[in-house]
Amino acid sequence: MTTVITRFPPSPTGHLHVGGARTALFNWLWARKNGGKFILRIEDTDAARSTGEMTRGILDGMRWLGLDWDEGPYFQSRRISLYNEYIDRLLQTGHAYYCACTPDEVEAMRNEARAAGAVPKYNGRCREKGLAPGPGRVVRFKAPLNGETSFKDVVKGNVSVPNAQLDDMVLRRVDGIPTYNLAVVVDDVTMAVTHIIRGDDHLSNTPKQVLLYEALGQALPQFGHVPMILGPDKKKLSKRHGATSVTVYRELGYLPEAVVNYLARLGWSHKDQEIFSLDELLTHFSLGHLGTSACVFDQGKLLWLNAHYIKSETPQRLAPLLADFLQQRGHREVNSAYLEAIVPLLQPRAGTMVEMAEMAEFFVADDHRLPMDEAAAGKYLTAQVKEHFVSLHNLLQTTSPFDQAALEALFSRYLEDKDVVFKVLAQPLRVALTGKTKSPGLFETMEVLGQARVVRRLANALRRIE
Repeated sequence: MTTVITRFPPSPTGHLHVGGARTALFNWLWARKNGGKFILRIEDTDAARSTGEMTRGILDGMRWLGLDWDEGPYFQSRRISLYNEYIDRLLQTGHAYYCACTPDEVEAMRNEARAAGAVPKYNGRCREKGLAPGPGRVVRFKAPLNGETSFKDVVKGNVSVPNAQLDDMVLRRVDGIPTYNLAVVVDDVTMAVTHIIRGDDHLSNTPKQVLLYEALGQALPQFGHVPMILGPDKKKLSKRHGATSVTVYRELGYLPEAVVNYLARLGWSHKDQEIFSLDELLTHFSLGHLGTSACVFDQGKLLWLNAHYIKSETPQRLAPLLADFLQQRGHREVNSAYLEAIVPLLQPRAGTMVEMAEMAEFFVADDHRLPMDEAAAGKYLTAQVKEHFVSLHNLLQTTSPFDQAALEALFSRYLEDKDVVFKVLAQPLRVALTGKTKSPGLFETMEVLGQARVVRRLANALRRIE
């Protein structure tokens, strides 16, 4: 039985785009589901635009998503001699030829064809000249002039293109660098890739690559071209629609499992299920269920999924992440056990880890420099609550144990004794302890803040009132 081998070949000219990440995920899932291999290949032959920083960013994004690879990363820039070997082979077998036409001459040929209502392409002037290598010469593929080039696509079905529409594409440029289509085919052939799942923006390249496979005497892999990801305006997803790179979603505080779940559902489905663990994705993923229609990237749905995963995670998993985001906000070396106690109070409220860090700031702020909503302080920290705060400050210093049940009992007795309703004290206490009018439950918050912090913050509120 043939081993399933898939690949993901990003170009390091930009960050890992969510569309690329989805392609990587589909290839990774198919390889893992079939006990095969997943290869990572960096297509960096565009030396002017490829950078090491972008390469590192892509690798970090892949690791963050959990998409590990079995081979690579291979770099096309280090395989030029291999590509040239295959170009020489095509020259020797008569499937390629040298061309001396200048770019201006080729453009003139295309313009002439356009004017005549024909396909704008190179007209084959050097096709039968038998030219030798020379300065300013490229190598072109000798494409068939008649018939059709066909292949079966697991998403699109049977695809056929009249050969008359295809060009004698350049295989090696004047600078000696092989072109994209040639390098891709050589890589896929030498790496024994069996399945190529990619965006349908590559569909126009596939007939050209099929011809190269045939010229090299190689069996075709299985192709699958998935529809593009669109923005809400039904145009190609771009920066004008918001964040488009995996790195940004990581920085915004999304969990990788939420992003993976969302990307999997962009163009693939299993019944009506929306939420998938990684094990469930591996169980249910199939090429036959890849969609044929373009999908719209819905930020709201991704946020909903992320909130679900935050609610479902353990405090032990989220606490280190919360520490990282708090550190970005200037809070360093927060006790991990304290963070693990904070997390459960915020999980039901936070859509992202950035939101959780914002909500958690009052827990970790210096008691004497607690950020304060001044409007709320002016409204609630008034002389009317001073006497209550003095009494509660004294009572809370001796409360033991300092937990939710004990605090509820203490306040119940105090309210009954003073003949006041909790509403009179709830918001003033919340503002005094958190600096805000909104927080998790007051007694839960007090328990997590701890006795010392609560007492100090009440004392600070009293000084403010005075």
